[in-house]
Amino acid sequence: MEIKMFVGFWYYFWVFASVGTFLGLYFLLRKKSIKTQKIVLFSILLFGLILHFLKCYFPPYSTDIDRLYRDIWFVNICGANILLFVFIYIGKNSTAKDYMFYLGILGGAIAVVYPMEPLAKPNQLTDTLDIIRFYIHHTLLWAVPLLMVMLGHHKISYKNVWKVPGSLMLVLAFIMLNQIFQSELGFIPLRGNDIINVNYKNTSYIWRTNNDAIGGFISLFCPNIFKTIPVGPHAGEAKHWPWFWLLVPAYILLTPICFLMSLIFDYKNFKTDVTNLFNKTKNFIGGLKK
Repeated sequence: MEIKMFVGFWYYFWVFASVGTFLGLYFLLRKKSIKTQKIVLFSILLFGLILHFLKCYFPPYSTDIDRLYRDIWFVNICGANILLFVFIYIGKNSTAKDYMFYLGILGGAIAVVYPMEPLAKPNQLTDTLDIIRFYIHHTLLWAVPLLMVMLGHHKISYKNVWKVPGSLMLVLAFIMLNQIFQSELGFIPLRGNDIINVNYKNTSYIWRTNNDAIGGFISLFCPNIFKTIPVGPHAGEAKHWPWFWLLVPAYILLTPICFLMSLIFDYKNFKTDVTNLFNKTKNFIGGLKK
């Protein structure tokens, strides 16, 4: 199996398989009882978590113990979501479910369309099982949250989108702690002697920008105060503050995206609120003119 961007059978096979899985589950579940729907969706999420650990038994993890120690932890947003969604779904916290909806769809769907992990594999033919795992994981990440809302298990409100970036920052803090514990317990060498250098893959941009186009774009919205070491022997040297540098960009970039997504399900309330606001403003101005 070889995945090439917008080229070849397998790329389109997995895109259509991902969409087909969602459609199949929707038409299968839409007339079932709420209890049955929830059991099925929870079972899918639980299977995703079990599959995360089962990858220990096939390449490249079974043949590379260092990579296994590194990747069996939850060290990127999608990996963390595989764990967290199991508990968020059975919980009652609406803010957490909002996070599950927005970040699940964004992270999962984008990964299916732009599968960076399979594309980066030097020899995809030997990692067929891991490529299949990748698509299973990222399909359930976007399909289950969308089904959760479409089947009426959670209601989306445009008024709550401002909470989503804060939820994302909490998850990034969780990932950061994962990496720190990995280093402290000897699973990975996180830092060298140079405090400015982070010797670890940085898929969630927690530590730095990676000097790539996406990281550079996000960095444009980061205040300069979070791009320089303020005190100590390295004072004045350029370095993005771990985690903190993403705070402002998260709110500036993620909030409008989530707002647009929310309008798909909450357009009527938004339209009503805008109309009411317009009428109140019109009446207020009319009162001033009397």
